[in-house]
Amino acid sequence: MLTLRTGGLAALVLGTATIAAATVQPTAQENFKQIQARFYTSDDTLLRIGPFTFEGGKTLNLTVGIGSGAWRGPKDPANVIWTVGDRGPNIACSEMKEIGGLDFAPCKGVQNGRVYPTPSYAPSIYRVMLLDDGTFRVTDVITLKDREGTPLSGMLNPLKTAATENAMDGAGKPLPRELNGFDAEGIVRLADGTFWIGDENGPSIAHFSADGRMIVRHVPQGTEGEFAGAKYDVKGTLPAILARRPINRGIESMAASPDENFLYFITQNALANPDVKAYQQAKNIRLFKIERASMKVVGEYVYTLDDPSTFRRDPSKRQNDPRISELMAIGLDRLVVLERTEQTTKLYEVDLGNATNIAGTRWDDAATAPSLEQTAVADAKITPVPKTLRLDTADFPDIVGKTEGMALLGNGSLAIINDDDFGIAGGRTQIVVLRGTGIAAR
Repeated sequence: MLTLRTGGLAALVLGTATIAAATVQPTAQENFKQIQARFYTSDDTLLRIGPFTFEGGKTLNLTVGIGSGAWRGPKDPANVIWTVGDRGPNIACSEMKEIGGLDFAPCKGVQNGRVYPTPSYAPSIYRVMLLDDGTFRVTDVITLKDREGTPLSGMLNPLKTAATENAMDGAGKPLPRELNGFDAEGIVRLADGTFWIGDENGPSIAHFSADGRMIVRHVPQGTEGEFAGAKYDVKGTLPAILARRPINRGIESMAASPDENFLYFITQNALANPDVKAYQQAKNIRLFKIERASMKVVGEYVYTLDDPSTFRRDPSKRQNDPRISELMAIGLDRLVVLERTEQTTKLYEVDLGNATNIAGTRWDDAATAPSLEQTAVADAKITPVPKTLRLDTADFPDIVGKTEGMALLGNGSLAIINDDDFGIAGGRTQIVVLRGTGIAAR
């Protein structure tokens, strides 16, 4: 049962009083500590896009979705986090009847079609401040752009190796694929003020300057030529096998070791290796560790997804329903993984030191059969990363779904934020600050 008490952000930051909280008693199964939660919302005008009406259909009240990833550095103010928005409002053709309120004729016969009501949206970084009245404000917006300062878009890239979608605008006009397209997801801000951001579409990871200019984009080896002519540097440093990511299931999370010597990222789901059927049935997710100075992969580990029936708000039988949407380092090779479905989120603490490093082995060879995605880790003598459950939002009925960002605040409290999908279905951004999860920097 959810119970509320009063309090302020100063109590959260300084630990001198009790915050407004939702108290959840530990269950016998999960043995959680007592966890407290405070909820933050916003009516910031910077988060408004405005209405969009489909001819003959619904009017959508669009907002800016800022919760695709989150980060807070040790020198940031205790109540400040950095977040990132993804490619902008978009609707799969299969969802147009429910969301748009009509049978969208331009979708007929289009494979993997997706509708972008406002294709001019530029993916951006947001500096967010939590206020003591239970609201949050955006205090800075950094638009992502190429090296010449032209804003990036959320459009699809002209990919040939990886599968991709077919985009159209809100009137059904086909949208061209763009080299400047970038589906921004996970975010890391280094001590020098630069950013590393994961990209779900490429897939890729990219380094951005403090003012949002792309310095270099790292893509799967062998796909560099697909970005020829881009006004940013492109390097094929990621394992070639990553080009087998399923559509809309690329790199959605990034983290950095406390000393900033290493970057970590994890695929959102299993690779379509060798095919989509393997992705749909697989539990094995690939987690990578990169030495930042050389950009060489020095670690690759297997993270096994939970059974979809264990996500209590929306259990299913589809193994590709659970996915990974965030990663956070709390020490060298100690990470927190955000595993979720649409309505249920679980946070797991993992330790790479106790897992098998498969980097550079036969599992990175596309010719290996059966593939990693088709193999039980026990049969392959692979030790996956051990998982310790720290939070299950099924115990918090007021936490909305699609959690995609998390960051530790000044006193170790954990902030989580949802991706509201730019309000296409009426959702709004919610930031929840949690105490008592047991998650702490080490």
